[in-house]
Amino acid sequence: MHIMDTDLHLTEAHVTRVFRDIPEGDDAAHWGWTRLDDAAISAKAREILAQRPEGPLQVFAYGSLLWKPEFRPVASRPGRALGWHRAFCIELTSWRGTPEAPGLMMALLPGGDCTALLQEIAEAEVEAAMEALVRREMPYEELASSYAWVEVEAETGPVRALTFYAPPAGERLRTDLTLEETAAIIARACGHAGSNTEYLHRTVTSLAAQGIHDANLWRLQQLVAAEIDALD
Repeated sequence: MHIMDTDLHLTEAHVTRVFRDIPEGDDAAHWGWTRLDDAAISAKAREILAQRPEGPLQVFAYGSLLWKPEFRPVASRPGRALGWHRAFCIELTSWRGTPEAPGLMMALLPGGDCTALLQEIAEAEVEAAMEALVRREMPYEELASSYAWVEVEAETGPVRALTFYAPPAGERLRTDLTLEETAAIIARACGHAGSNTEYLHRTVTSLAAQGIHDANLWRLQQLVAAEIDALD
């Protein structure tokens, strides 16, 4: 009988080993995108809030929002989004990658299911939190549609929660990669915001701390650790 390996192989030592000091460039110029000013960010936040369902505002955090939220959740609980799964599929030539060694950002793609955290925003902080989320997740005009309201199953029943990059749009999507190819990319990518390995490591350790296990991510972190161990 096959026993699933639920141990974390990817460690802080792996993160330290692949770190490189990459100077920050002008991402807007790099991609040819238009950065939103403060007024546009506020307008986008209001547009999203106008669509919110009744009840407390919930954010479905499946990646970096797990370990670096833009607000202090008043409640945090597991939830499962049916019809979506995590995938490192957005190619990055900046931030956590370079043109010479592109990285991959996580998004949600159709199919399967994804267990993550529902983070509740206090009503008094909704507007400020939404502006902070827009500024972080979609600060360019070209990312204006990079959010969605997804159905999430929670212990207390189904909720509609806000999430980002579900599914992602654009020309830099890498949906053709095997898990092994994804691991090879992640192990070698680093940008001014840090390494791709750090992003994966923080995500899986955050999930593990909540008792959440994603089989694909666990296999991926094992493969990335092996890739780094094999580097010269």
